[in-house]
Amino acid sequence: MFRTTIAFLLCAAFTRALTPVALAQDGTPSVSSVLGEVYRGVGRSNPRSEAARALARAAQARVPSTRRPPDPQLQLGFMNYDLTTFAPMPTLGMTQLQFMQMVPIAGKLGLAGRVAQAQASAESERASDVRWEVRTQAAMAFFDLYAVDQSLLAARETLRLLQDIARTAESMYRVGEGRQADALRAQVEIARMTEDTIRMRTMRTGMTARLNALLNRGADAVIETPALPAFPDSLPSLESLQEIAQAGRPMIRAGREVVQASDAAATLARRELFPDLQVGLQYGQRGGMTGTDRMGSLMLGATLPIFARSRQLQMREEAAAMRAMADADLAAMRATTRGSVAESFANLARARNLALLYRNTVLPQANATVASALAAYRVGTVDFMTLLDDQMMVNKYRHEQFALEADQGKSWAELEMLLGRELFDPDATLLGATGHGGVR
Repeated sequence: MFRTTIAFLLCAAFTRALTPVALAQDGTPSVSSVLGEVYRGVGRSNPRSEAARALARAAQARVPSTRRPPDPQLQLGFMNYDLTTFAPMPTLGMTQLQFMQMVPIAGKLGLAGRVAQAQASAESERASDVRWEVRTQAAMAFFDLYAVDQSLLAARETLRLLQDIARTAESMYRVGEGRQADALRAQVEIARMTEDTIRMRTMRTGMTARLNALLNRGADAVIETPALPAFPDSLPSLESLQEIAQAGRPMIRAGREVVQASDAAATLARRELFPDLQVGLQYGQRGGMTGTDRMGSLMLGATLPIFARSRQLQMREEAAAMRAMADADLAAMRATTRGSVAESFANLARARNLALLYRNTVLPQANATVASALAAYRVGTVDFMTLLDDQMMVNKYRHEQFALEADQGKSWAELEMLLGRELFDPDATLLGATGHGGVR
């Protein structure tokens, strides 16, 4: 009878394990949060993204001023005044109004504008790259939270099962139908599962704090159990992903803008040897014997590059070095992107294939093993330890499947960051539902 009772408990626990239940932080049923809602929250509230956008606006605001010449100078002069009376001296005293304007030549203003515009475009692309990076960090925390929540659910189910089995095994031992070793082994497994549950709850607290930090909220704000998105059924080819990444990743586009800015800066540096013109207009008036004498003057000047060896020519060297650095940085970003795309693609293929293997082969076979062990245990051909080990192996495989599903989501998010585009709908879940308000 007791042997049949244990078998019934295992069957009931196995049935409960196959029923998905979303648990909130306190263990009560809850509406699952959706990745798309997390993305929207990060886009609205993340301080790092806002700082990057503000920096891009500041760079764009500098562009118009670089296309304008220096501000003109207006001077008012009182010439030849008597220091004792503070009155203009006869014949010599006059009042002057002078206007001076520096005029850069050889297209320097246009080149300076090109440099500033390219730099502003680079900052805009960097802000976009920061947005994708923060988005990916949020996805990483989201999928980690998914894995730990699902594992915590499985651990709680297994813990309840073990507690029921332990009580039954102790009852069997008291009436002489069981072994003390079975009861002790059940208690050991309960202690191990309790330890796992405590560890996972602590992990959930840390992951919740990490995701809340990205959302710019309090560390203890409640985040409901994440819902796994519906990933694409097929994988794009690695070659197509590489092409999209090279053309679309914001950081690479920023590198191209920096190269253009360096080209314009190098051209501007070569033209610094051309002197800048200075144009001045002067108006003066003084009292004369026949009335007020009025005079006008036109002044032309130019800068003299007498320190060209240590200034203008060194500016050329600096611009050439900056151009070489921009080329090297762009080449490094392209190479790094190629490697990262290949690595993320390999991780995605691994996680996807292994998750399918666990879902379609490993877990069904493990469940069949438990069912077979149950039948054998009822007739006494399998001992209690074998039955318990088989059930704990199913629990282990479930944990691994959740981790693989989370790894698959992380790899998709990394590829999206590297490509600069979405590859799946973050609002669509495996059940086809769309979330509105999943993160609170």
